[in-house]
Amino acid sequence: MELDDQAYKRIVQLCKEGDTFVEMGQLAAAIESYTAALDLVPLPKNDWETSTWIYSALGDAYFYMKDYENAKNQFYHALNCPDGVSNPFLLLRLGESLYECGDLEKAKEYLLRAYLLEGYKIFFNEEDQYFKLILDLI
Repeated sequence: MELDDQAYKRIVQLCKEGDTFVEMGQLAAAIESYTAALDLVPLPKNDWETSTWIYSALGDAYFYMKDYENAKNQFYHALNCPDGVSNPFLLLRLGESLYECGDLEKAKEYLLRAYLLEGYKIFFNEEDQYFKLILDLI
């Protein structure tokens, strides 16, 4: 399925706006832009590729705000969208969010999935504790 051109252009515009807000450290404004973009996606939202990257962007913004519970929820939504289960970044951030929420067993599962898809390089710019959690599994 494809979105109509007008809706798609508006979604892309709102997401770019959100990305700019993230770069400027204005995370609450970024979340507003991403949420507005998501509101333009028809139901069921998990049927659309655009939802995968919007939910991921929302999760990432919440992650940077250290609102790990909301981050985790957004990444779970993204996981259920097209190509979500094969997106290493999404798996990494979901694992990190779960770690920060104290669910270490689930965190291991998703961090290991990210590692299996991308190898150690996906952990290069991340805090050491996330990779250390799966070290004995690899």
